[in-house]
Amino acid sequence: MNWIILIVAGFCEVGFTYCLGRAKSVDGIAQYGWIAGFLVFTIISMGLLAKATQSLPIGTAYAVWTGIGAVGTVLVGIFFFHEPATFGRLFFIFTLVSSIIGLKIVS
Repeated sequence: MNWIILIVAGFCEVGFTYCLGRAKSVDGIAQYGWIAGFLVFTIISMGLLAKATQSLPIGTAYAVWTGIGAVGTVLVGIFFFHEPATFGRLFFIFTLVSSIIGLKIVS
């Protein structure tokens, strides 16, 4: 169950980075809405990470959490913010995902 909580926390990290990216592209009241979303996702993500580390090793949990966030944020950047999808970026995302799976296997 704590692995599921950790995965949801990682997706919330992607959520707060998406909100941050959107907040910088708008002005006025919409910007405050995206900043509010950023704060909500940040609080949920950190809370779930703290919950998951009650039974998972902190080093593994943090690495998985940041890995999900990093991979998700790069994919959000590619699909929503039109960042480049070069071979090098995709290769290193693949190696990051492989490392996350490896940490799950050995934990």
